[in-house]
Amino acid sequence: MRRPLGYDVPRQLAPPLAPLRPDGRPQQDGPFVWSFMNRSLRIHVVDDDPSILELVRTALELVGHTVTTSSSGADALEAMAAAPPDLAILDMMMPGMDGAELCRRLRQREETRDIGIIILSAKIYDADRQAAMGAGANAYATKPIRIEKLLDVVAQVVTDEAKVSFWGVRGTLPAPSPENIRYGGNTSCVSLEFPRGQLFVLDAGTGIRVLGNHLLKGRKGRLQGTVMITHPHWDHINALPFFSPLYVPGNQFEICGPAQPGAGMRDLVAAQMDGRFFPITPREFGADVRYRDLQQGSHDIQGIAVEALMLMHPGVALGYRFNYRGRSLCYITDQEVYLPDSPHYTGEYVDRLVAFMGDADILITDTTYTDAEYPTRVGWGHTAVSQVAELAHRAAVKRLCIFHHDPQQTDDDIDRKLEDVQAWLARHQSSTMALAPRERDELYF
Repeated sequence: MRRPLGYDVPRQLAPPLAPLRPDGRPQQDGPFVWSFMNRSLRIHVVDDDPSILELVRTALELVGHTVTTSSSGADALEAMAAAPPDLAILDMMMPGMDGAELCRRLRQREETRDIGIIILSAKIYDADRQAAMGAGANAYATKPIRIEKLLDVVAQVVTDEAKVSFWGVRGTLPAPSPENIRYGGNTSCVSLEFPRGQLFVLDAGTGIRVLGNHLLKGRKGRLQGTVMITHPHWDHINALPFFSPLYVPGNQFEICGPAQPGAGMRDLVAAQMDGRFFPITPREFGADVRYRDLQQGSHDIQGIAVEALMLMHPGVALGYRFNYRGRSLCYITDQEVYLPDSPHYTGEYVDRLVAFMGDADILITDTTYTDAEYPTRVGWGHTAVSQVAELAHRAAVKRLCIFHHDPQQTDDDIDRKLEDVQAWLARHQSSTMALAPRERDELYF
């Protein structure tokens, strides 16, 4: 998906400023990652391995940045004091002054106190990661270097932005078919990664299987994260047993979500994986898996401020708002907003929704039905596109992501829903931008 400013770096390296189609997507097909800004950064790389220095320097210069290098911590400290860079990439294991100590000293100097710092190391141990972050690093990346990942980390550190990735955008049940190739057929799953490494997984529809494989691919060291379930209907939990990081010893995950009458999150997961319904039980999890029941209100999860709101949907369902340094993302699915002339319409609920979404940078929300479909599906717990457009407009949302599509709807149907939302927003001269995310699309905020 498009960021407001910047240029594209595809999953393979490419020159900046890829041409765009009228809808704002790159001319090339396939998923793209928004990285960096439309300016050249001054980056200082420190490593005692000449081949690593050359590799990193070449990759960064290829995408337009100015790179200086040092082969020791002492030389780097002197060079960066004389000419402070925007960003420093430091090797952890260096003779004399290692990366953590160099990071600590850079933070102590007025000239370099506020630069971005990435520690790059072959050490995969959590103790070293914690030492680096404790010394003041913004991020910790492991060798061998994957250039795509390094570019992504650099972008996040410099812009201090969180990354949103879409792994499943449909609702109710998976819909694999030739007509659903562009948007994908998996059900609800979105990941959210913050610059200092906090990982959130929003819902566990079938997209979570692909996400799990992605997280483990080339991964060294343990994974930590939080799985945020909005509610326990099948399309939001049915692939949790296929989330492969849960079976890896050393990983740590907390599964959070709303308790249901007589059942907390631990009970709901255990019931889903009962031997009568699934051959593997939670006892087979190799990771340290913990559970937390959430209620409407404010929560601190991994140091991130998270607000929860009860939604108009069968059972107990929550929407989530993540607040980070004056920016925010709302994930609100599933819910039903009745038409204003309906006897079920509740203005107080709509006002609460608008306040909860207010000024959000990104709103990912239930737009299951077209306006023509909705009258025959009143009371099913989902919303029509015009109601969603009005909500986003009233809340002054910056980017509206239409989400949780009916399984009967093809890619062309989703295109038409997006056109309908964009037309509504245009008629009302709204500043809200409407998007229709596809699997593997990424946004930053």
